[in-house]
Amino acid sequence: MKESKGDRAFTIFNYIFLAIVAVVVLYPLIFVLSASLSNPEYVISGDLWLWPKEFTVEAYEKVFQNPDIINGFINTLKYTFFGTLLNIVMTICAAYPLSRRHLKGKGFIMAFMVFTMFFSGGLIPTYLLIRDLGMINTFWVMIIPNAVAVWNIIIMRTFFQSIPYELEESAMIDGAGNFRILWSIVLPLSLPVMAVMVLFYAVGHWNSYFQALIYLQDQDKFPLQLILRQILIQGQADDMIKATSESFLAQKLSVEGLKYAVLIVANLPMLMLYPFLQRYFVKGVMIGSLKG
Repeated sequence: MKESKGDRAFTIFNYIFLAIVAVVVLYPLIFVLSASLSNPEYVISGDLWLWPKEFTVEAYEKVFQNPDIINGFINTLKYTFFGTLLNIVMTICAAYPLSRRHLKGKGFIMAFMVFTMFFSGGLIPTYLLIRDLGMINTFWVMIIPNAVAVWNIIIMRTFFQSIPYELEESAMIDGAGNFRILWSIVLPLSLPVMAVMVLFYAVGHWNSYFQALIYLQDQDKFPLQLILRQILIQGQADDMIKATSESFLAQKLSVEGLKYAVLIVANLPMLMLYPFLQRYFVKGVMIGSLKG
């Protein structure tokens, strides 16, 4: 089919627009990477634009020699893994029954759950509840309070409802129950939405710091994001101190390089996760699953 002039102009406009968006998104990432590999003097003076100047990996050496950063990284991995695992299990356990046709009262249950999306008890009542449950300054305070998200339940329930009911009927004829249907039919056909849920929950846990700031007291339990916050606050505090000694300048340069290196280390795992889950966003696994 021959393209018209309007179609070609629209295609060219799309390429230009997407190229601008790509530059806007990629430049901050490239700048942070270059800053982490450059002499901090160029970063502070503003001479760094895109490529590293006076290439050095000293900042990364300090990152991996800092026990607080390593411990925070390990804590974040634990919170993300176990938190995401609990999130997925809870979301499936809530979404699957709500997607069944024969469940009585599911409309009321959904309305009750949606109500919690708009109204909550607030920070102070929530803190008092967490305290009374004995979860302050524990591993579970980073996992249980956010065990499930109503919006993700709605997304997964909608996907479950889109699965052809004839597949479930054929399984029922063969004697399969609800658990067998969920495990053998629904979940294998729901890999795309489960991948999306894993990504949503994992990114949320990985970037979470406010919850740790409120509920955690021991630094050995702090996640990486809270350690990064302390480094940034330290850098801002150094800017407020008027000093000209060489030790102060050396400390400021060290903190500046460490800040960008920790940013790279903190975001690299999530950036590596996207390529493995991207195919589930563009390709479904239900093609050919139902033959009429």
